[in-house]
Amino acid sequence: MEQPHTESARPEGLSERKATILRALVQQYVKSGEPVGSEVIASLSGLGVSAATIRNELAALEELGYLTHPHTSAGRIPTDRGYRHYVDSLTVRARLREPEQRAIVHFFGEALADVDEILRGTTQLLSRLTHYASLALSPSRSESSLARLELVNLGSACLLLVVFETGGVDKRVVDVPPEATDDDIEGLSRSLAERYRGSALSRARADIAERAAGARDPERTLLSHVAGALSSIEEGLAVNHVVLGGVANIATEEAFQRHETLQQIFETLERETEVLGLLREAVTSPMSVTIGGESVVTGRWDASIVAAPYGLGDRALGTIGVVGPTRMDYAAAIAAVRAVAERLSAAVEALSS
Repeated sequence: MEQPHTESARPEGLSERKATILRALVQQYVKSGEPVGSEVIASLSGLGVSAATIRNELAALEELGYLTHPHTSAGRIPTDRGYRHYVDSLTVRARLREPEQRAIVHFFGEALADVDEILRGTTQLLSRLTHYASLALSPSRSESSLARLELVNLGSACLLLVVFETGGVDKRVVDVPPEATDDDIEGLSRSLAERYRGSALSRARADIAERAAGARDPERTLLSHVAGALSSIEEGLAVNHVVLGGVANIATEEAFQRHETLQQIFETLERETEVLGLLREAVTSPMSVTIGGESVVTGRWDASIVAAPYGLGDRALGTIGVVGPTRMDYAAAIAAVRAVAERLSAAVEALSS
């Protein structure tokens, strides 16, 4: 799978006039969905040149692979390469409209319990803002830091309480050896809480297992049981998963009206694996835009994915984004994804504090 292009990419060299014409054509095609002719470009571009001159430039852009010429139309439409140049040339950040900004502030102003709950709501919010389907890559909690790790004495057993910095909670019942006293349990619980706060679950589990090997009973047995319980939790949390929102929007897109395209999209979203790969790659970039044939997945759909990471400070936990046709409003999609990702990061930060 090819790497998605990122916000830091630079557009390929075109003359200023060709770049202006290409930008005007992409914007008009996104708006109308109809092939764009030279007369329309002449009225929109502000270049002050004749339609004949623009026809020559359009022919040159087609020759360079930025445009294509549908057989039944005198106008032209962008290719994936044309969209890529347009996206990489976006130098001014588009601003969300006031109602969209209010919707984001309202959603994140509500009390939300954990990251999973936030992601479910966030995908729906982003889908409403963009009218595209929304995708989110959930954090892998096995690598999430621990906020609390403690034992609650139940008498003949203990409850191991695991609270993640992202707000998620897991519990396991741990057997207590008969010789263990209440003081033993309380002391170990205090040690777990102090030693592993801020540690990843996987690192905490490995360290506890190592401590058990060098300890003496009853601490050795207790630590072994705790390590086993953490291993059980880790197995269920080791993988990311994709959270979907507004998938019905895909069926309303004119560009996806072909039955086979819709079926391919829905089947791929259900399988998750290929989409997970795209979203994991997007974690490494401030803003990732994958257009059509730049990826096997989006190329099969004739679609694009706009995604951005969210997380804690400089540490990315997952990705949030939208999927839509290659004829998407990239400036608006990028603005919405960026704004939501920033607020999502702030919400995750608040949960962990």
